[in-house]
Amino acid sequence: MYRPKSTVEQWRIFQAVVDCGGYAQAAEKLNKSQSSLNHAVAKLQQSLGLALLEVRGRKACLTPQGEVFLRRSRKLTQDVENLERLAGVLASGWEPVLRIVVEASLPRDPLYQALAEFSPQARGCRIHLVETQPSGCQAVINQQAANMVFASRAFANITSLPLATTVYVPVCAPDHPLAALAEVSQTELEQQLELVLADGSEQEEGWARAEQRWIIHHLHDALSLLRRGTGFAWLPQDVVSPMISDGALVRLPMVNQALRKRFTHLVLPGTTPPGPAASLLLSLIRQHYGEPGTTPPAS
Repeated sequence: MYRPKSTVEQWRIFQAVVDCGGYAQAAEKLNKSQSSLNHAVAKLQQSLGLALLEVRGRKACLTPQGEVFLRRSRKLTQDVENLERLAGVLASGWEPVLRIVVEASLPRDPLYQALAEFSPQARGCRIHLVETQPSGCQAVINQQAANMVFASRAFANITSLPLATTVYVPVCAPDHPLAALAEVSQTELEQQLELVLADGSEQEEGWARAEQRWIIHHLHDALSLLRRGTGFAWLPQDVVSPMISDGALVRLPMVNQALRKRFTHLVLPGTTPPGPAASLLLSLIRQHYGEPGTTPPAS
């Protein structure tokens, strides 16, 4: 096993001598004797077999080798400082990891905004963000395998916060046969292929489905197929609006202007209250989703 020849303290003293321009100035800054600094740097140079500093008059100057080691050593001492700070953060109860699961069909721009605002305040907390289908959300909640779950329904005896109502609209490609109709009835929809964002194991409560349907697990795949003229789909309005504006997709003109709505619930599967990192992120999430029952703000 490798045994270091130098210490972090030696590198810290070496940096101080360079930054202060000499041993006397560094000794005053570090509140140490000048002789102890001389000894530390001398021992460091001896262990490396390299001259890092040379004294010119009263000023300590870097050698070419010293310039290289100064840059590398600054990263070393900063990493050690970060490690010790992280230990203090974790000792205070700050979570090292937050696991977030999002149901695939739910819009998540407000979540992204909250995470962007959380990032500079994360204090080393890592985020695991996973997309899944409703049955996957159920499994995660049952196993308490995530800190937060964004689902389209609440779960009995589990803490759930209502966040926003999402409006779903029917869309297809501009060259799809449905796009040529002035009005589209439910009967005409049922005669076409529908792309259903689901995993095939759950029922869409109160949503009539076309007889011909493909079950698509991921939103990206559904959009890719739609753009190629394959089928139609009911998708979140805020997700497809930019594509409708760009002409990549067309919103179908339903006879009765039918809209479908789904609520976004933030489910907290854990049996203990959220820790400080989760509490901070929760406050940011609620801030960016707005008042319960409203449509999420556009990004």
